[in-house]
Amino acid sequence: MQDSFQAKTALEVAGKTYQIFKLDAVANSARLPFSLKILLENLLRFEDGVTVTRDDIQALADWDPQAEPNKEIQYRPARVLMQDFTGVPAVVDLAAMRDAMKALGGDPDKINPLQPAELVIDHSVQVDNYGSDAAFGLNAELEFSRNKERYQFLKWGQSAFDNFKVVPPDTGIVHQVNVEYLARVIFGREVDGELQAYPDTLVGTDSHTTMVNGMGVLGWGVGGIEAEASMLGQPVSMLIPKVVGVKLTGQLPEGATATDLVLTIVELLRKHGVVGKFVEFYGPAVKTLPMGDRSTIANMGPEYGATCGLFPIDQETLDYLRLTGRSEEQVALVEAYAKAQGMFDADGSFEADYSEQLELDISTVVPSLAGPKRPQDRVALTAIKPSFDAALKALNSERGAASKPVTTKIDGQDVTLSDGAIVIAAITSCTNTSNPNVMLGAGLVAKKAVARGLSVPPWVKTSLGPGSMVVTKYLEDAGLMEPLKQLGFHVVGYGCTTCIGNSGPLREEVSKAIAEGDLTAVSVLSGNRNFEGRVHAEVRMNYLASPPLVVAYAIAGRMDIDPYNDPLTTDADGQPVYLKDIWPSQAEVAETVNQFLGQDDFTQSYADVFAGDARWQGLQAPAGKVFDWDADSTYVQEPPYFQGMQLEPAPVAPIGNARCLALLGDSVTTDHISPAGNIKADGPAGRYLIEHGVAPADFNSYGSRRGNHEVMMRGTFANIRLRNKMAPGTEGGVTLHQPSGEQMSIYDAAMRYQADAVPAIVIAGKEYGSGSSRDWAAKGPRLLGVRAVIAESYERIHRTNLVCMGILPLQFLDGESAESLGLTGYETFAISNLDEGHAKQVTVTATDAEGNAKTFQARVRIDTPNEVEYYQHGGILQYVLRKLAA
Repeated sequence: MQDSFQAKTALEVAGKTYQIFKLDAVANSARLPFSLKILLENLLRFEDGVTVTRDDIQALADWDPQAEPNKEIQYRPARVLMQDFTGVPAVVDLAAMRDAMKALGGDPDKINPLQPAELVIDHSVQVDNYGSDAAFGLNAELEFSRNKERYQFLKWGQSAFDNFKVVPPDTGIVHQVNVEYLARVIFGREVDGELQAYPDTLVGTDSHTTMVNGMGVLGWGVGGIEAEASMLGQPVSMLIPKVVGVKLTGQLPEGATATDLVLTIVELLRKHGVVGKFVEFYGPAVKTLPMGDRSTIANMGPEYGATCGLFPIDQETLDYLRLTGRSEEQVALVEAYAKAQGMFDADGSFEADYSEQLELDISTVVPSLAGPKRPQDRVALTAIKPSFDAALKALNSERGAASKPVTTKIDGQDVTLSDGAIVIAAITSCTNTSNPNVMLGAGLVAKKAVARGLSVPPWVKTSLGPGSMVVTKYLEDAGLMEPLKQLGFHVVGYGCTTCIGNSGPLREEVSKAIAEGDLTAVSVLSGNRNFEGRVHAEVRMNYLASPPLVVAYAIAGRMDIDPYNDPLTTDADGQPVYLKDIWPSQAEVAETVNQFLGQDDFTQSYADVFAGDARWQGLQAPAGKVFDWDADSTYVQEPPYFQGMQLEPAPVAPIGNARCLALLGDSVTTDHISPAGNIKADGPAGRYLIEHGVAPADFNSYGSRRGNHEVMMRGTFANIRLRNKMAPGTEGGVTLHQPSGEQMSIYDAAMRYQADAVPAIVIAGKEYGSGSSRDWAAKGPRLLGVRAVIAESYERIHRTNLVCMGILPLQFLDGESAESLGLTGYETFAISNLDEGHAKQVTVTATDAEGNAKTFQARVRIDTPNEVEYYQHGGILQYVLRKLAA
C-alpha cells in the first residue's frame, strides 16, 4: 500500500498502539461531512496506486458540495451483514462459485470471505400462532421444521467459509442485533501484522442496514450479489455523492414519539428528493435524542430514499456502547479515535459543508400514521378518519367494488365486519422494537387499558415480535409484559414477522368474511414498509404507527374513527374510553426507561449469541469445503449462472427481436417484482412444489425458498397486486404472450420466449425497483430471459442489481415515457449501439404487428466504469470468478 500524504501515524489508547491514517494530513478534510470523512479515511488506508490513487484522495478532500456527482471512487467496507432471506442465496452463490472455480481449473478455497461476514437468521419465523404463551415455542418449532434444509446449509457455510459467523434463529432482528451487539463503531484489528484502528463500515443485504447509522457507523443496503463481491474483496464502485444536511432543532412535544418524528422526516425528505444522496443529521436537537430515537430515524433511510442517514459519534454513542455491554477498552478506542480524526461532535455545534440543507423543528411533530400503502404518505392522527375515508372511497372506486358488511360468529360471539376492520395489529420490525421508549410506551398503554377493563375484539390478530430478547427482559422487569399479554400481544418470535409479510393466516372466520363481503380489511403495524400486498394477501390497506398506537388501534378494532373525538371503545361500566385516557406522558415513559433498562439486560441476552438453542445445536450439517448438492431438495439448488462459462467473456451483442414481458406503471417495488410472501398453489411455483412432492401446507414462504432458483424464477412478477398494462383488467403475474395474444402467467410466457430464443424486456414508469434491496428482483428477471429494462427512473439499489446480473437498465429521456411514445408492449423491440456497454445512449426500435417502426433514444444507466465491466462479463459474479480464476 502507498501513503502519498504521509497520513500513517500511531494512536495510543489504554496501553495499546494502533496504526491509523490521519485525516488532517490531507488539506480541506476538516470541512467535510462525517460520512465523507469516513470515505476519505478508507481511501487513505487502501491507497495502492491502482484502485485508489493520490488523485482519488485529493478529489474527495476537494469535494465540491454543489457539483453533480461525477468522480468515481473504490470503497472497501470493513464488513458485510446479511439476513437469511438474502443471505441464503448469497451463500448458495458462493458455494456454486466454488464448484465453478474447480471446473475452471482454479482453487475453490479462493472463494472465501476476505473480511468479517455476519448473518442473522431472522426472516423465517411466521405468525402461525398468536395470543398465547405457547405461541413463541410453537412458531419456533414450525420455523425449524420448515427450514431445516436451509439451516443445515447455513450451518455448513459457517464451518466451510472463513470469516463467516451465523447468529442462529429465535435470537433477534438483524439490524437490532447489529446495533445492540455486532457494531464496533471503530474497529481495532490486526491487518498484515499491524494493529490498526479504523471506522466500522459495512454493506448489508437488507436495505435497513442504515439503522446502524444512528451510532455513527456508515452502512447501507446493497443487493446480495454486491455483498458477495464485497466479501470476495471487490471494492464498491461509487460516485462521490451529494450530502444533504438536516438540522434538527427544538424538542419533541408531549404525545409525540420517535415514530411520529421519523414519519415526518420521511415525508419531508421524500418531498425534497434525496435518492442517491447521503443524509446527515446535526444540530442542537440531536443531543436530546437517545440512541433508540436515532436508530429509528436512521432505519428508515430507504423510506426517505437516501443511501444513508448518518448521526455523529458523540457522548450518547459512548453511553450507549456502555449500556449495551461493550467493553471499556472498546469505548475508549471509539472515543480516542473519533476525537483524533475530527469525527466526534462534543457539543452539538458541528456543521459541515453540505450540498443542500434542510431544517426541522421537531417541536412541530404531531402524532401520525403513514398509509394506506406507502411509508412516505404521512397522515396526522387528527386527520386520519377523513384521510382513511377518502382512501377507501378511491380504492373501492378503482376496484369497482361494492362491499357489504358480514356478520359471523367468533369465539361464540356474533360480530359484524365491514370495510375498515383492523384484522392485524402487530408490534413488529427493527424500526421500533429497538427503541425502549416506544416499546415501554406500548406497555404502559396496555397497562392503563387493562386497568380500565378493556380488551381487543376477536377479529384482530395481535402479535409482539421483539427485535431482541433484551426487549422481553425489560418489559418483564417493568411488569408490562402481563398487560400486553392480556390484550393478546404475546411474544410470537424474535425476528421480522408482519413487516415482511410473515404475518401468518388470519382466523378462518375472518378470512371467509373478507371474501364474502369483498371487504377492505386493514392492518396497523409498527414497521417500515406497508406496500400493497406486502403485509397479507387479504389485507388491502396498511398503516404504519408507533407501538403505543398499534395497541390503541387494536383495542378500537376499526380504522374509521377519530381517536381524538371518538371513543376507542367502552369500559366494563359502559363508559367511553378515549385515546387520551390510556396514553402515557413522556415523564412516565422516561421514568420507566430509567428504572428498568440496564446493562445486564444486554450482557445476559448476548452472552452466548452464536451458540443458539437446543434445536440449532442439535442440527446435523454436512461437512467439506465444496457443498454436496441434493438434487431432491426444494430449498437449496445449485444456480445455473456459471453453466458453460468460459475464462473469457463473449462480446456484448445487440438485443434484437425482443418481446415485452410486462408494461408497468409508477412505483413498482421490488415486492412487486421479487417473489415474497405466501406461495399460491395454483401458480407456477406452487405447481412446481406439488410436482416435487410438497403439500401446500408445507410450501413455506418465497423468502424461505430463496436458495432454490426454480421456485424463485416461477414467483418473479407473481405479486397479487402487480398490474400489467399488457393484460388490462387483471391483477397478478399475468401477461399476453406475443404474437399469439394468449393470456398466461409471466413465467409461462417467459419460458415460451426462451424456447423460441426470443429475448425479453420490461417497460416501467417512475421509481422502478423501490423498496427492499431484493437481489431476486434482478436474479428472477435474468433467469426469465429479461435482457433489458426501460423505465422512467430507478431506485438506487435495484438499478445496480440489474447491472450486476447482466441486465441492461435503460431510462426514457426526460419528458418521455411508454405512454408518450405510444408503446403498448405488443411490439418487437431492438436495442442497438451498445458499444460494449460503454454507450451513454442507445437507439430503441419498437415495431408493431403491421410493421410500423417507432425509434427513440434511451439513456444507458450503467453509471460507473466498474459496472461496464460487470455488464461485459454478464454479471458481477462472473467478473469476480474470472478474475480469481485467472
